Amino acid sequence: MAAPAGRLTGTESCCGAGAFRLYVLFGPLVWKVVQEWREQGCLPLGSWWLHLLLLFAVRGLTYQFWFTYGNMLFFTRRRRVVADGVDFRQIDAEWDWDNFLVLQTLIGATVVSSPLLPGLRQLCLWDPRGWAVALLLHVGFSEPFFYLAHRALHRAPLFAGYHAAHHSSGVTQPLTAGFGTPLESLLLTLAMGVPLAGAILMGTGSIGLVYAHAFVFDYLRAMGYSNVEVVSPRVFDAFPPLRYILYTPSYLSLHHREKRGNFCLFMPALDAAFGTLDGRSWALQRAAYDGAEGGGALGTPEFVFLAHVVDMMSSMHVPFVLRSLSSIPFANHFILLPFWPVAFGFMLLMWCCSKTFVVSFYYLRGHLHQTWSVPRYGFQYFLPAAKKGINQQIELAILRADRMGVKVLSLAALNKNEALNGGGTLFVNKHPDLRVRVVHGNTLTAAVILNEVPSNVKEVFLTGATSKLGRAIALYLCRKKIRVLMFTMSAERFLKIQREAPPEFQHYLVQVTKYQAAQSCKTWIVGKWLSPREQRWAPAGTHFHQFVVPPIIGFRRDCTYGKLAAMRLPKDVRGLSSCEYTMERGVVHACHAGGVVHSLEGWDHHEVGAIDVDRIDVVWKAALKHGLAPV
Repeated sequence: MAAPAGRLTGTESCCGAGAFRLYVLFGPLVWKVVQEWREQGCLPLGSWWLHLLLLFAVRGLTYQFWFTYGNMLFFTRRRRVVADGVDFRQIDAEWDWDNFLVLQTLIGATVVSSPLLPGLRQLCLWDPRGWAVALLLHVGFSEPFFYLAHRALHRAPLFAGYHAAHHSSGVTQPLTAGFGTPLESLLLTLAMGVPLAGAILMGTGSIGLVYAHAFVFDYLRAMGYSNVEVVSPRVFDAFPPLRYILYTPSYLSLHHREKRGNFCLFMPALDAAFGTLDGRSWALQRAAYDGAEGGGALGTPEFVFLAHVVDMMSSMHVPFVLRSLSSIPFANHFILLPFWPVAFGFMLLMWCCSKTFVVSFYYLRGHLHQTWSVPRYGFQYFLPAAKKGINQQIELAILRADRMGVKVLSLAALNKNEALNGGGTLFVNKHPDLRVRVVHGNTLTAAVILNEVPSNVKEVFLTGATSKLGRAIALYLCRKKIRVLMFTMSAERFLKIQREAPPEFQHYLVQVTKYQAAQSCKTWIVGKWLSPREQRWAPAGTHFHQFVVPPIIGFRRDCTYGKLAAMRLPKDVRGLSSCEYTMERGVVHACHAGGVVHSLEGWDHHEVGAIDVDRIDVVWKAALKHGLAPV
């Protein structure tokens, strides 16, 4: 059974450990290749054991290619068939989507080691006659066989036992093509294998045919499940018979959602002949391709979270790279290391010629929320020469959102850095007529941190005390008659903040310049990186609350460490399919949540610059009212 949405299964926590255990079944094939390599003294290019492993890799990459393309929203958002997003329940259900590839590879190994196809080991590299034979067998056997088998699977009692799980996926994706029962995989194997077997038995088979047939078969299946239209309706208008030769993602999507028609494998001619062709297929295909009403193009978002790339490794934690990684909290997995040079190349490319792009989306109460990313990495924000270019990217994103009709745009992490743009004030002052509300979300970030502090605490130690968040936290706590030890070397900045507090509470703010001053305080609020040596001054039993990025490393086993401020999205969120950096499923950074609250409340003010301490409780209560919850 699939894990409930929002929870991590053991498989996920091990980053697909179940799949790796299944790949152990390829051990005998690898051993055969190694044996032949040792015997021949070179890589056995004619070995069918090697070909089977290569075919598995090529076929898996074909589905991955279509998955990546289909989820590159900056390319495909206007040509989607279904506008809904994939949720975690579907991802969990389809986790082992490549089981059918493993099964077919093992069936292939059985055929290779048996006398069923005696001519298999003598195949030439290329024989054009085999293509004709395979095409005739596909049209004459595979298409009718799949059509009849598929229709049978839609009848009771077969549907409930063998096909309902496949249709439980709400939105088709290329990986959905592999999600099914063993019976479905065997039927598909027969439909795919007969043309190849026939060509080989007739003496016209070739190694090239095996690779090409498998590639085209998987390519067309992955395209059909991609949920993105790629063939222009003008092509079908110019050559109408093509409508009955080649299906489309819209064609398959109608079948997948409604289960009433469009049963073909690739060729709709059989549906037309047997009266099961859904007449809406071509109109939907045209609407989806043109991004017109009736298609699934993503419309104007109500809310945009403007993020940026953190580092090279986390750049691969995006929904269009590996779903098995983006659907769990980010961690530095060893399987990502070989792809580091590729990620580095993309970093250079984005630095040179990219602009802000759409990364992901979800729906909340019928409204579209999107995450956009500035094509810059964390380290670039600390390069003086890059400051102007980054602000230009952020400004262009804000103006684009304004033209589109976005209501709220929330700045993430370094995009609202005080030294960069004054927490967003640069853009609001430069463009006073903005309709989109620009929000830094730090008011809710402060609220989350403050509501984590136990009510019986009388004293806290605060680092990063003169930062935007540190100032707000200090001023709020002193009003609660909590003594705040503000760690700062600048008496000028400390006094400026102290004067902002009401006179009767100013004495609760105390400047300290050494960590030793907090050696009896068990509540540390950390807004500045702490080394192991600095953490040593905290007494046993201390809890470290954090708003420092990146979070401090927990060196003290006798202390506890909080995570970055975050909130869980409301339960009625739909189509959320990826984790936000290191956050758990369904959890977003507090600044993201702050923008969501701003949008849900319909507030008409910008939230930039210094945090309004008087609004901390207002924003917190509004977040809870709308169903957001502390983690």
